[in-house]
Amino acid sequence: MPNDFNQQVIDEFRAHNGRVGGWLEGGRLLLLTTTGARTGTRHTTPLGYLPDGGDRVLVIASAGGSTRHPDWYRNVLAHPQVTVEAGAFTYEAQAVVLEGEERDRSFARAVEADRGWAEYQEKAGDRVLPVVALYEVAAPGPPNIRAGSMGEAIKLVHDNFRHELARIRDEMRKSGDGSPLGAQLRVNCLTFCQGVHNHHTGEDSALFPFVAARHPAAAPALARLREEHERIAELVLEMRQVVWTAGEPGTALAEFERLATELEAHLTFEEEQLIPLLEG
Repeated sequence: MPNDFNQQVIDEFRAHNGRVGGWLEGGRLLLLTTTGARTGTRHTTPLGYLPDGGDRVLVIASAGGSTRHPDWYRNVLAHPQVTVEAGAFTYEAQAVVLEGEERDRSFARAVEADRGWAEYQEKAGDRVLPVVALYEVAAPGPPNIRAGSMGEAIKLVHDNFRHELARIRDEMRKSGDGSPLGAQLRVNCLTFCQGVHNHHTGEDSALFPFVAARHPAAAPALARLREEHERIAELVLEMRQVVWTAGEPGTALAEFERLATELEAHLTFEEEQLIPLLEG
C-alpha cells in the first residue's frame, strides 16, 4: 500500500479506536510500530492479524504478494521490540519469526480462513511469506487504553468485545454449511473466551474493590455483577468445550449466541451501574 494510503488508515484507526471503513471495514487490524533496521527511525504500519491465544497475535509479511520482504519485517529482524496498537489498547511486544512446522501450521490456518493469503504466496514466488508472532510484554499497572477517564476506558473495552462478538458471529454463520469449524475460527473463539476471562478477573480483583471503597451504596450492583461474572465463566467453559469437541457450526453458533446474549446484556448493565460512579 502506498505511504499516503497507510497514513490515512493509521489516522482513521487512531481516531476511531481501531475501526476503519472501506474495504478494510470489519477486519482485524492492528498498527505495528517498528524501529528502522538502518535508520533507527520509528515506522508505523497497518497490518491484518490473526488471534492466536491469550498471549500473542500473528501477522504475515505478505507485502501484497511482492517478491521482496516488507520493510517492517526487515525492521523486526534487526529490532524485535515493537509497539502494537489494537483497538483502544497500546502495548509493547516482542516479535518472534515462526520457523518450520510451527510457521507452516500457522500459515495453513490463515489460508483456511482466507484464501487471499494463498494468492499472495503464489504471487511471491520463491519467497516464503514469513509469519511473525507478537508477544505482549507484561507491564505493571492497568492496560494502556486510549481513554480520558476510567468510565471511557470501560466503554472502549466493552465496545472491543462487542465488535469481536460480531466478527465471530459472522464467521460462524459463514461456516454454517455443515462442515466442521475451521482451525482459525476455533482459535478466534478460544482467544475471545480467554479475553473475557482476563477482563472479568481484572474487574473482580481491582476495579470492583476500587468502586466499593468509594461508593458503599453500590454493593448490591457489584454483587450482581460478580454473580454475572460467575455465570458467564460457566458459559465460556461450555463454549470452549463445544469448540474443541463438537466442531459443528450449528452447535457452536447456538452456544456462542447463548454466551453473546448474556455477555452483551452484562456489558450494558455494567456500564449503566459503573460509568456514572466513575465519572462522578
